[in-house]
Amino acid sequence: MTAVADSPSTAGAAERMVSVVSADRRTGRLVRSVVAITRRDAPGRMERPAAPVPAPISALPAQPAPISAAAIAEAVERAAAQHSLPPELIHSVIKVESNYNPGAVSSKGALGLMQLIPSTARRFGVLDAFDPADNIQGGAKYLRYLLDLYRGDYPLALAAYNAGEGAVAKYGAVPPYPETQNYLKLVARQLREARPAAVERPQPPAAPVAAKPDDTTHLRAVVGEDGALRYVSQ
Repeated sequence: MTAVADSPSTAGAAERMVSVVSADRRTGRLVRSVVAITRRDAPGRMERPAAPVPAPISALPAQPAPISAAAIAEAVERAAAQHSLPPELIHSVIKVESNYNPGAVSSKGALGLMQLIPSTARRFGVLDAFDPADNIQGGAKYLRYLLDLYRGDYPLALAAYNAGEGAVAKYGAVPPYPETQNYLKLVARQLREARPAAVERPQPPAAPVAAKPDDTTHLRAVVGEDGALRYVSQ
């Protein structure tokens, strides 16, 4: 129902306030706006609508509720256990990739916490790249796949995560891209900072198990004086 109200203005003119419902071009949702129309009594004059009044806040799409740091940490722990990865590695990748922003979108179209491009998200079963738990699961699966592909070589796996498997195959090593080289250093720095915090957390008692050749539980990132990144066991 359209609401109309006339109010006096200048001599021989009246103003009507008209409520208009139209579809928002971006979201497709119906949005109500108010248009002021001036009518003059002089012959030959046409009604000229004024600029529409912005829609009220309540008419705009609701923003998704933010996720807590505790919920992200829980999703990381769950994915790390399922895919045999150090949780500190997942946290480090998230920090460098998106700084814990679930709605992050890169200039290259990478999405969410672990910055999965759409093809990688589909490849690893991610239905909603902006859902933190789904995104973390997909990113962890991809990291596990890359570590298996490169036989536990962390620099190669992380380089492929950043630059793509094709770039690693092309050079047979970490690609000489400044972005990728810097990416490895940033992840290594985050790993170094995350290790002390992991040691301080109380750990539940666990039954002793035989160490595997590719066991990464005690992996430590080291950046040499030449700037090269290496991962060593301790």
